[in-house]
Amino acid sequence: MRTDPLVLGVAFGYLALLFVIAAWGDRRAEQGRSVIGSPTVYTLSIAVYCTAWTFYGSVGRAAEYGPSFLMIYLGPTLAMLASPFVIRKMVRIARAQRITSIADFISARYGKSGSLGALVALIALIGITPYIALQLKAITLSHAVLMNYPEPPGLRLVEEGFWADKSFWVALVLAVFIILFGTRYLDASERHEGMVAAIAFESLVKLFAFLAVGIFTVFVMFNGPGDLFARAASHPELNDALSLEAVPGGGIGWVGTLVLAFLAFLTLPRQFQVLVVENVDERHIKRASWLFPLYLLVINLFVIPIALAGVLLGDPGGDPDSFVLTLPLSAGLDDLPLLVFIGGLSAATGMVIVETIALSTMVSNHLVMPLLLRSPHLHLGSRGNLSGWLLGIRRVAIVMILLLGYLYHALIGDSYSLVTIGLVSFAAATQFAPALLLGLYWRGATRLGATLGLLAGFAVWIYTLLLPGFAQSGWLDDTFLQHGPFGLAWLRPYALFGLEGWDIYSHSLLWSQLANAGTLIGVSLFTQQNRLEQTQAALFTGALHTSLVYTPLWQGQTTRGELEALLNRYLGAPATERILTGLAQQTSDDQAVPPEVIARAERALAGALGSASARVLINSVVRGEALDLEAVLSILDTTSQTLEYNRQLEQKSRELAKVGEELRSANERLRELDRLKDEFVAMVSHELRTPLTSIRAFAEILRDNHDLPDDKRRHFLDVVVLESQRLSRLIEEILDLARLESGRLTLHPQRLDLAALVRQSVDAVHRVQEERGVMLEVAIDTDEAPVIGDPDRLEQVIINLLDNAGKFAADENPHVLLRLERHKQHYRLSVEDNGHGIGEDERERVFEKFHQIQQYGAGSGQVRGRPRGSGLGLPISRGIVAHLGGRLWVENASTLGGACLVMELPMAPAGIEVQEAVKKNKAPPER
Repeated sequence: MRTDPLVLGVAFGYLALLFVIAAWGDRRAEQGRSVIGSPTVYTLSIAVYCTAWTFYGSVGRAAEYGPSFLMIYLGPTLAMLASPFVIRKMVRIARAQRITSIADFISARYGKSGSLGALVALIALIGITPYIALQLKAITLSHAVLMNYPEPPGLRLVEEGFWADKSFWVALVLAVFIILFGTRYLDASERHEGMVAAIAFESLVKLFAFLAVGIFTVFVMFNGPGDLFARAASHPELNDALSLEAVPGGGIGWVGTLVLAFLAFLTLPRQFQVLVVENVDERHIKRASWLFPLYLLVINLFVIPIALAGVLLGDPGGDPDSFVLTLPLSAGLDDLPLLVFIGGLSAATGMVIVETIALSTMVSNHLVMPLLLRSPHLHLGSRGNLSGWLLGIRRVAIVMILLLGYLYHALIGDSYSLVTIGLVSFAAATQFAPALLLGLYWRGATRLGATLGLLAGFAVWIYTLLLPGFAQSGWLDDTFLQHGPFGLAWLRPYALFGLEGWDIYSHSLLWSQLANAGTLIGVSLFTQQNRLEQTQAALFTGALHTSLVYTPLWQGQTTRGELEALLNRYLGAPATERILTGLAQQTSDDQAVPPEVIARAERALAGALGSASARVLINSVVRGEALDLEAVLSILDTTSQTLEYNRQLEQKSRELAKVGEELRSANERLRELDRLKDEFVAMVSHELRTPLTSIRAFAEILRDNHDLPDDKRRHFLDVVVLESQRLSRLIEEILDLARLESGRLTLHPQRLDLAALVRQSVDAVHRVQEERGVMLEVAIDTDEAPVIGDPDRLEQVIINLLDNAGKFAADENPHVLLRLERHKQHYRLSVEDNGHGIGEDERERVFEKFHQIQQYGAGSGQVRGRPRGSGLGLPISRGIVAHLGGRLWVENASTLGGACLVMELPMAPAGIEVQEAVKKNKAPPER
């Protein structure tokens, strides 16, 4: 049985459980046993993105506008996919510079500008107030539905007084709750470990509650998803309502909402808080990049089924935002609706807690403290310990922020659905995107450009979204919505400059981002940065170089006494002692502290008061300036050069390793060539000695024996002549080789018929081949084969090819085939035998000048009719052919099955001089 005391008791009991979890998390952190040092906990804390908007509003938007709600979750999915490049860089910057909020981040990027930080804080306060109002509305509306069902929840009347409005008391309770465990420490850059642990727990609760109602709806109220979708298909109007055509703005609405969600995920103050400020290890981003999109998928799994069931079974006049509650209530259940209420409470309170802490930090550090520090009447600089007083400012800010959210809810909240209110705040948060994202990657963005860009974009947001909301609520005259101010239709807020047919959020996003980014870029191109802006720009854009952002940036001096007094006043004694730990051995307060301690003190003050205020306070005690641009850029350049040198050294090492391997291979090759050379010298010496020995022997016989018969004398003289010829041929081959290697081989190119030259060469060797028993077959497929060449040298090549083929043909029935044919713009001559062939690894080696010719054709090793060759014939032949613009290679014999030596020469062009043709043919043609 549902009663108000029971529901309130469960709600307060749940809040108490959250407080216990937060206190436990803080206690563990103090003991050095962090509970949030897990990527899973980090991911669950990011799920604070899923607020009451997700828990209630997604179903309402799906019921009214079909699948358009999906873009709200695809945007963060894309952002997490880009997290290694964007979020990781933001985390590293925030850790190095003790960033406390998105206002502090943007302020620090643009020269630690106090005015820019204040502007960001003010925009965030105005823009996020509707979002806080959304959570208050969700809590009170869900409570009213739970208590009054099946009656309407009833309308709250402002005239009854705020004390009669449950939303007012909800705001106060949340304010007390947030103060208790959200502002225990002054240093806002320190991790709120207890808060993060509580938020992670809430993410599990809301996921469990939403899945519970989804499973109940699909499998209890209906007989599974098939039954549900079948019944929905029987209602054509329902199909139309949930189709893609129902998406506001059509395709433009899809893209606009996607971009809106993508930018808002990075710039909403609460998301910046959990993504960046509360991150304890940037390595957690890697798991979160896929685990958080998975969480979004699971929590949205039943959105469309619940929306379908709510339309099919619910009251047509009911609020679609309440379907998550009304469906289990309509089944007469008590426990499941109470669980759903707690899930919605988790979604709403999680957002309010983190958002309020982030906003209170911005209000305190960028709106209140700068005014107090600069006020000549308050003389804060002369007070004692101000740390408690500063915490008080932050706590008052929490109360004022929640009351401001309640005020918006009271004045305008009932005019919009939950999702509509959320999208208004999304569009406001995206105004930070140009200054943040361009500041991360473009060093030229200036403070003035960022300031004017924010003002321009925010003004467009107010005109196109905020003011129309007040007009629709009756607080403003709505005439300007339909006709434009002063009757100027092109200035209508929902159709600015005549842009019709867009949904209001994509419309506002387009014009506000154009004004914002356009102003930022345009002004930055025509303005200059001061030294500190340039320094911070260099540090932010180069943040992924780990060593850059930790560099001390002070060259001024201060004493230990002055610095210690300043830190004691604003941070308290314990924090001061931690900061000055490295100076404990100093006994005099007049001694100067090193620059790195000044930088550490500034970062500590930035964590408590923000970068701009910390800058002002450090300037009050340090005599001198921060490092100017030249000094910082020198540091950056030195580090960059070191990184570049390391990269070059690695590259050189790889190149040296490659060269070393090539040298080893070349050395082995040289050794092999040296061995072949020795063998060649020995073989040539033997070849030369053999004919010389014969000539000398027969000459001595002829000299010493005068009475030799005439026939023997003639025989001996014939032997001397033959051996002399053999000696001449061997010497000529060695000379030809020397000429080839030195480029002095003399050729006499002329136009000739290769077919006729082949017939002439065949006639020259035909008889020798017959004597060896070789069957020589000739196939000339062309009548004429005009080429440019030296006839004597080409005949030498052809005869050499035929001679080699005859020597290495098969031992039994040796067969040689010579074929001449045209191939494209060349003439191809092939000589193949029926021997054992040439292996793949030997086909290039046969053309080496030190390679013995008998090794090609690995047959029996028997050479018919003549001794082994010198190993110079094929190298000389390839050199001659190459000089004539042709090629010579080895391949498998396609007809006889042995080896095949192929010579290819280009066709002689008609009407061209011989010398010009030779020069043209020098480049080897493509095979």
